[in-house]
Amino acid sequence: MKIERYQIDEHNRSLSQGHQRRFEFLAQDISRAEEIIQNLIKFQIAIPSWALGTGGTRFGRFSGGGEPRSLEEKMEDIGLMHQLNQSSGAISLHIPWDIPENAQSVKVLAAQYGLRFDAMNSNTFKDQPGQELSYKFGSMQHVDRAVRKQAVDHNIEVIRHGIELGSKSLTVWLSDGSCFPGQLNFRKAFQNTLESLQEVYAALPDDWKIFVEYKAFEPNFYSTTVGDWGQSLLFTSKLGPKAYTLVDLGHHLPNANIEQIVSLLLMEGKLGGFHFNDSKYGDDDLTAGSIKPYQLFLIFNELVAGMDAKGIDHATGLGWMIDASHNVKDPLEDLLQSVEAIMIAYAQALLVDTAALEQARQENDVVRCQEILQSAFRTDVRPLVSEARLRSNAAINPVQLFRELKVREKLIGERGLKTVATGL
Repeated sequence: MKIERYQIDEHNRSLSQGHQRRFEFLAQDISRAEEIIQNLIKFQIAIPSWALGTGGTRFGRFSGGGEPRSLEEKMEDIGLMHQLNQSSGAISLHIPWDIPENAQSVKVLAAQYGLRFDAMNSNTFKDQPGQELSYKFGSMQHVDRAVRKQAVDHNIEVIRHGIELGSKSLTVWLSDGSCFPGQLNFRKAFQNTLESLQEVYAALPDDWKIFVEYKAFEPNFYSTTVGDWGQSLLFTSKLGPKAYTLVDLGHHLPNANIEQIVSLLLMEGKLGGFHFNDSKYGDDDLTAGSIKPYQLFLIFNELVAGMDAKGIDHATGLGWMIDASHNVKDPLEDLLQSVEAIMIAYAQALLVDTAALEQARQENDVVRCQEILQSAFRTDVRPLVSEARLRSNAAINPVQLFRELKVREKLIGERGLKTVATGL
């Protein structure tokens, strides 16, 4: 389906009076309101192709109906999202779940939806139909060179697909590790993985980046070969200048200081991008900002400060993507909520009085430091985010319009109630 321009206009007219009142009230107290709005307009968050269907756990999965059955339908869903918020103008593909049958036609379709292709994602964490060798005991770390070569060849194939589509980066997440003590030689596992990554790195085009993602645990529960940001940084430092660490907010042990991690990675010039989600216990893959909104703000505060210190463009300098599993929500509504939460946290971080904060730090005024940060966090910036959407010809309230237009019901009517998105 396609949302018509007049439907968004009618929605905005119905909400314009209340929005204008809230926006003018807020803007009169924010001297940099226009600058913040322009930053919000430029900021785009990639949507992964695997997030358009209902997620699940090892205990079960409950489909919501109308799920996209092909790459083209996934792009249609992201196109709908982008119409509603004008902040979701990129798609990140997962291979082999979403191999384009005709790259040129897929590129044309993406252009029609106003989408570009973000990072390509490889998959060596599960065996695929017809795969010759198994990844049961690892892929790039495997004791068998033939298995390692299979994993390397797959990643090089993913790069080729990305070149055809106009992508400029590859994300590698490895589930490699061990479940029991003694199962793995840690040093050899690291060395095997490094040698494999070096082969992939050598296949990168000059203008590409490789993002090495880390995760503390799962599916391995004793050790993970790329288990934290230090191990990822070690790999990327050895690989070269086109290699960067990718931070998934759910891939840390409980209470990890993620804001400090991103600050140091930025300082070293090795932060490549983000996978946004939220969690209570582990890698819960919940809606961004739904559990720990203050942490999300603190992370963005360090991101903005670090990017500004390096002269990095907020919109294009790093890779921004959502990585969530929508087990009990409509996937599109969940993604719209995540984008909204990310934009709010970004806007709040832009509100921070950095000069006053630095002065308070120099004076060791701890109370003042806290007050400055919490003042920005407690500011309701939703009118700024809505105004940025309004100026981009998007909906003032995307979730409300999604429901008013009965988008999910129409997708079920077109695709059926029992469809299952590829890859899940």
